[in-house]
Amino acid sequence: MLKVLGKKQSIKNQDWIETFQKARQLVPREELDKLMLHTVEDIKKKTKGQKTAYAWSGGKDSLVLGEICHMAGITDCVLVICNLEYRAFIEWIESHKPSGLSVINTGQDMKWLAASPHMLFPQDSRTAARWFSIVQHRGQVEYYKNKHLDMMLLGRRLADGNYVGRGSNIYTDKQGITRYSPLSGWTHEHVLAFIHYYNLEMPPFYNWKNGYLCGTHPWPARQWTKNVENAWSEVYGIDNSIVEYAAKYLKSAATFLRTLK
Repeated sequence: MLKVLGKKQSIKNQDWIETFQKARQLVPREELDKLMLHTVEDIKKKTKGQKTAYAWSGGKDSLVLGEICHMAGITDCVLVICNLEYRAFIEWIESHKPSGLSVINTGQDMKWLAASPHMLFPQDSRTAARWFSIVQHRGQVEYYKNKHLDMMLLGRRLADGNYVGRGSNIYTDKQGITRYSPLSGWTHEHVLAFIHYYNLEMPPFYNWKNGYLCGTHPWPARQWTKNVENAWSEVYGIDNSIVEYAAKYLKSAATFLRTLK
């Protein structure tokens, strides 16, 4: 394998696009299949006798995780959303959701956002992480407990700087939730090559501005915008109806719309 992408924080969006286009050249099919089979066997071994499910966001890592989990016989999964999702993403989900998917909505809406203006378009990693905590993390815990799971599989990878456990890819938190990251050792190139070889269709995010940097997310959680004005411009270019609706609740959205007149 030829490794061309470094640490996630230093990768430009165009680098992702170019690497995806030449993924087959970077990762031979034989190498990828060997890694895939090893990962499937690892999942089978570590989940034997356990009640498990995997977290699915529709993002590139979760798409690969879903395929690998199905190969290992795990079909139950959960997607966590709120009421501030892009319409195009919700429509994509309906056409591409895996079998066994449960959807949990944590309920954040425009009224909530208006009362929490600091959560709009995070300009720092701490606020961005807060979005994950109040939506995905909260919903995953709810699903885990309601389903009486023993383990939840995640698409976290070391190449992204994610925590996957100390000395292993399994850990249990203070709430008693056990998380297992079978893709922890996969490189960015491995993930992109798998998507290429297995013809997986990615959600529309990756065709939008800074799609690989932003990933899947509710629209107010959009990062890498430099400022609020640029953020509204980017969202307007994706779905103008979002900004027009938000203007009823948020002054900055209304101000942006006036600049278009």
